[in-house]
Amino acid sequence: MIATSLNDLPEESVSHNPEITKKVMLRFGDLPYLTNFSQARFSPGQTASAHAHQDMCEVFFVQAGAGVIRVDSKEYPLLPGNCIAIEPGKVHEIINSGSDELVLTYFGLQVS
Repeated sequence: MIATSLNDLPEESVSHNPEITKKVMLRFGDLPYLTNFSQARFSPGQTASAHAHQDMCEVFFVQAGAGVIRVDSKEYPLLPGNCIAIEPGKVHEIINSGSDELVLTYFGLQVS
C-alpha cells in the first residue's frame, strides 16, 4: 500500500513549463505501468507547451477552473468534471484560458 496526501507534498515545476506547479502523489516505479499521478495548478494565461509522449498515454481530470486542451491542433474544452485521455504520439498543449486557477489531476500509463 502507498498512501500520500496533497497537503504533505512539496510543489514541483511541470517539465513543459517551469512556472506551473504540480504535486506528485505517485511516481514512476510506484505501481506497474504508472508513470505518475499528479495534480497541476495553472494560473490564468499559463500554458503547458505542445508536446507528445511516444511511450505513454495521459489522462487529465479537470477539478476546477476552465481552459482548453489542443490535441493535434484541435481544441477541446477543459471544464470541471471533464476527463480527457491522450493516446501515445498525440501532440497536446494545455492552456488556462479562464480567469481562475485551472486545477488538473492527471496520470500517465506506460505503453511500451
